[in-house]
Amino acid sequence: MIFLSILILIVAKALISNNNLSPVLFPRITAIIFIYAGVLSLNTFYIQSIGSGIGIYSGLFHITSFSQFIEFFIYIIGSLILIAWPILSEKTIGSTVSSTPSIENLTSNKLLLLDFYKSNYFAEYSLIIIFSSLGASLLISSSDLISIYLSIELQSFGLYILATLFRDSESATSAGLKYFLLGGLSSCIILLGCGLIYSYTGLTNLDSIYSLISVSEFNNIIQGLSLGLTLIFIGFLFKIAAAPLHNWSPDVYDDSPTIVTTWLTIMPKISILFLLLEIYTQIGSNVYNTINITSLLSLLIGTIVGLAQTKIKRLLAYSTISHIGFILLALSINTEQSIDSLIFYIIQYTITNLNIFLIILGLSYIIKNSKLHYNNSFPVIQSVKDIKFISEFKGQFFLNPLLSLSLSICLFSMAGMPPLIGFFSKQFVLYSAMQSGYYFIAIVAILVSVVSASYYLKIIRVLHTSVENPELELNTNSKNSVYLPNDVNISNISNSNNLSFKNVNLLTNFHSFLISSLTLSILLFILKPSIILNITQVLSLSLFNF
Repeated sequence: MIFLSILILIVAKALISNNNLSPVLFPRITAIIFIYAGVLSLNTFYIQSIGSGIGIYSGLFHITSFSQFIEFFIYIIGSLILIAWPILSEKTIGSTVSSTPSIENLTSNKLLLLDFYKSNYFAEYSLIIIFSSLGASLLISSSDLISIYLSIELQSFGLYILATLFRDSESATSAGLKYFLLGGLSSCIILLGCGLIYSYTGLTNLDSIYSLISVSEFNNIIQGLSLGLTLIFIGFLFKIAAAPLHNWSPDVYDDSPTIVTTWLTIMPKISILFLLLEIYTQIGSNVYNTINITSLLSLLIGTIVGLAQTKIKRLLAYSTISHIGFILLALSINTEQSIDSLIFYIIQYTITNLNIFLIILGLSYIIKNSKLHYNNSFPVIQSVKDIKFISEFKGQFFLNPLLSLSLSICLFSMAGMPPLIGFFSKQFVLYSAMQSGYYFIAIVAILVSVVSASYYLKIIRVLHTSVENPELELNTNSKNSVYLPNDVNISNISNSNNLSFKNVNLLTNFHSFLISSLTLSILLFILKPSIILNITQVLSLSLFNF
């Protein structure tokens, strides 16, 4: 389904040069593709013959009920992220300009739209994320070292291109290059681990490797296997930005456009974490120390360094590192209860983090949806700019109360405040840790959770801080760049062009509906918790039984 969709969209992309197809349709079509593919994946639960799994492509992939549910989850979250792309077309841009007798020639020849949100990016963004999603769905079904490496590279190459999607943005290009170089290094580590395992055992199939570990009596083989598996886990921990392999993450997330960061911070982690979960349940003792140490460092670094951040995406990057610490703590325990809490934590983290980025995007559409500057004496509209600093949220509660309240609820949930869903996810992990005797790291997790609440509260405080001058001021960011309030006549700035601009509402109805739905699910989880809890229990039991 996904592969055929890629071919169809490539043909459609070729037709766009002749204006035969509106680029606005690409994210909508891709969202429908994801939903339909997710429904097909979910339908496999009713196939009786799937049992403990079906091997395909000569055993390179192993399809199970567990992998199919995760695939369904990935596709649904991917379709929701696509909703955040602003519906900005030439018709919308034209509606922002008030006509005058001499406007026609000016708009056709002198009015330019910057590439930051050009319509051509609709098709490229949609196509690239389908490639990346295909790699993610293959990764969670991989049962061979070869298929694991090919799948992670397919996913990663899409992410590298996605990070540099806005070619005229210097920061995005820098982020993509850094992501590519360090991602390539982590792939080399994974490949080195695969090579070591094959050199010691002559095997690449995971089931065969698991069997060899359980029966082998040769220390040199066990040591080689342990070293290879440790390198593979280190490479994957590098890709999910677990400490101390996290340094690339804040820089890449901050320099990438928010619409891209939304994908980077959520989607790659889902597939990798569930792959590590499936492998770790079989060979946990071989990489136990690696996971345990990484969990502790992620909790400490993600919390302590996050306290000093002033940029919103850098802060959320360190917040993600801290949450990775909780997930790895549940993974290192490796009991049915801890795996249950791990799956639940990933689901709630995905929902909450997605909602936070949707709200940030929505606020950016409202706060920074009209910008003018001059390029060779011609006026240029740049319709959307990202929110970079936490201080830019100042006073938004008084201007956009519903979005601000939704963001506050999500941040309280991330901090673990009861009775929000984030509280229960941390409670389940900590309870599993205490039950299994992990007292020290559980106490550390409790302390860092309390400390991390301070930087979430900092954002909430800024949101609810009133501004002295509520009027939108002209803010000169550079010599030739100025922000405009609603309906400001450009003739006041440039006598040569009699133009006036109006704000465009880029926050669509479905975007708003999605934010409200996710916020209610976070807020009212306690009223109907069985929906998610039953799913996580079934999935955790399936891993141990199969």
